[in-house]
Amino acid sequence: MKVLLAEDSKTNQILIRAYIEEAGHEIVIVKDGQEAVERFQYERPDLVLMDIIMPIKDGIEAAHEIRVLCEQEGDWVPIIFLSAMTESKDIVRAIDAGGDDYLTKPVEAVVLNAKLRAMQRIANMRQQLKQANRELLRMTVRDGLTGIANRRHFDEVIAKEVKRASRTGGSVSLVMCDIDYFKPYNDNYGHQSGDDCLKYVARTMAKVSKRPGDLVARYGGEEFAIILPETDVGGAHAIAENVRSAIDELNLSHNYSDVADHVTISSGVATISPHKGDDVAETVKRLIKQADKGLYQSKDQGRNQVVVSA
Repeated sequence: MKVLLAEDSKTNQILIRAYIEEAGHEIVIVKDGQEAVERFQYERPDLVLMDIIMPIKDGIEAAHEIRVLCEQEGDWVPIIFLSAMTESKDIVRAIDAGGDDYLTKPVEAVVLNAKLRAMQRIANMRQQLKQANRELLRMTVRDGLTGIANRRHFDEVIAKEVKRASRTGGSVSLVMCDIDYFKPYNDNYGHQSGDDCLKYVARTMAKVSKRPGDLVARYGGEEFAIILPETDVGGAHAIAENVRSAIDELNLSHNYSDVADHVTISSGVATISPHKGDDVAETVKRLIKQADKGLYQSKDQGRNQVVVSA
């Protein structure tokens, strides 16, 4: 556990450092409240031990600022105040400022160690909670079968990118892809093989479209979408063709396709450069409609190809 100690007394610094290091924890020491706030942002400790009376900025003010920082980031770090003041009003003032506990000076080793053990348990629970929240977030934005982004996340990202493009004067491209003759594949090879096919296609798309900011999503069923921010129509066509070629080269057997003896995809590409003030929802609909138009043209023209929608 990493402990941030804000204490201006050199004697207390040495004493408390010895207690904390003997207990097996890491310690970072600062000598005033201002430095405590600054180092807190950089060090991200698991526990703050805060003296109340310090130069430049006292512990009460520093604790309040640390609490604000934590709230902004949706985090929480325990703060234990250290002070020789023992009156009830002083303790209440410290707790109201964001403190979680209060130790009177001189600090006894046995008491501090008990507090450290309690804070260690809290730190462990915080880490477990953070991990659980990360997993929950991953589950809310990922498709359960393929592991790529789901439709919900697609809708959020494309709206965000269209809004950004309208603000910056940039462009957004969209590739809509569909596995050719997937229903006959599913009907004849079975649903498990169909699921495996979707996984192979999704992973290949994600591997090819790996630029920062690009998003590969399962749009629905056997249909996929690729959002390409800051990409003109030529660049989008090139990426779509690379994806189509990579799927083609997987050589996944498909004896029930009218295109080839293996799995192929058809794709439509559209690019839009929205203006400031454009309705985001309507712009997104227009972009998807144009990409879909290209996809349908690709199917009409024989499939296993990329068509750019004007």
